[in-house]
Amino acid sequence: MLTLQQIKADPARTVARLAVKGFDGKEAIDRVIALDDDRRRLQLDNDNRAAELNRFSAQIGALMKQGKKDEAQDAKNHVAELKAEQKAVAEQLDAAEKQIRDILLSIPNLPCDAVPEGRTAEDNVVEKTGGPMPELPADALPHWDLAKKYNLIDFDLGVKITGAGFPVYIGKGARLQRALIQFFLDSAVEAGYTEIQPPYVVNEASGYGTGQLPDKEGQMYYINEDNLYLIPTAEVPVTNIYRDVILPADKLPVKNCAYSACFRREAGSYGKDVRGLNRLHQFDKVEIVRIERPEDSYAALEEMKDHVQSLLDRLGLPWHILRLCGGDMSFTSAITFDFEVFSAAQKRWLEVSSVSNFETYQANRLKCRYRTEDKKTALCHTLNGSALALPRIMAALLENNQTPEGIVVPECLRKYTGFSIIN
Repeated sequence: MLTLQQIKADPARTVARLAVKGFDGKEAIDRVIALDDDRRRLQLDNDNRAAELNRFSAQIGALMKQGKKDEAQDAKNHVAELKAEQKAVAEQLDAAEKQIRDILLSIPNLPCDAVPEGRTAEDNVVEKTGGPMPELPADALPHWDLAKKYNLIDFDLGVKITGAGFPVYIGKGARLQRALIQFFLDSAVEAGYTEIQPPYVVNEASGYGTGQLPDKEGQMYYINEDNLYLIPTAEVPVTNIYRDVILPADKLPVKNCAYSACFRREAGSYGKDVRGLNRLHQFDKVEIVRIERPEDSYAALEEMKDHVQSLLDRLGLPWHILRLCGGDMSFTSAITFDFEVFSAAQKRWLEVSSVSNFETYQANRLKCRYRTEDKKTALCHTLNGSALALPRIMAALLENNQTPEGIVVPECLRKYTGFSIIN
């Protein structure tokens, strides 16, 4: 969440930047500043009462020793009054602090200056394009038909076992899925990331820490009996490793990667976008997460983008990078770049990765800090990216690599699959 220091440094700019995300923040910003003024007044009042309480409490013993029982009793009565007043002020202080936190939790992160203005995905900016564009015959099959033809994925069986959006991978389909996971993990480790194997369920504090709560509560699967949530991405448990942690400066940057299954309700999704592997309730993904000094985070963001691009190049997929406009960004992000691959049989671009810098927004929620050279503490910057999400990568690989002889497996995956073609 935004810090009070950020907001109070330039309230007008804060409101203007929030407007780039389509968020009208003037009322919330004015309210949180007023509440902070009230909180400061109450804190001063509370401190003054505490000092007075200490002074009178110290007098009681001295008055009793001097035999001044009536004066001592008067002091005791005044101490009792001060304690009652202090309790009332403390309750008001707690209420003000809760209101401030609740408002701050409702305000999205500020988009950085490099974020283009716009309201919808149509306003996103294509920043870079690469990879070979395949030429398929007119009768090329979409991946759901290829999956059925070669017995790779059974969507109907997933419906039988669980419901729509939970496919079953079979034989070479399962092996290709596992090959992609291992390839992505090995590539991340080679790039200097430490592998983490996180839990697939998290508590409420973790959801608040990375910003899924309260913004995306309806999109997560909830385990009511235990007050736990199935993770929508490994970003959540991995980033929360550093909740309430002060990192030594020499331990930065932190570079972690993790494979996990991801669970998303995707409420309201319908139409062609949900066919086959295009949109699932359960899917596999390898995530990269970084904790950085503020001055290093944008260089780290470029490194992450280069890493994702290298994976797509090695897979031989056509890709482009989108710089998301303010209206299409997530609640918590300061800037996001989406990677999309071209699905030749569907003739459309499919998102396979989002790489984001959250600056101090998540770190402030998490209380993730580092010790500076002058021994003070400062908020870290957090970043994460998909490297990569598997379903649409699988869809594009099946469609783009189909030939009359079968589906050709990219060279970089063959040591994992043990086969070079699916036929």
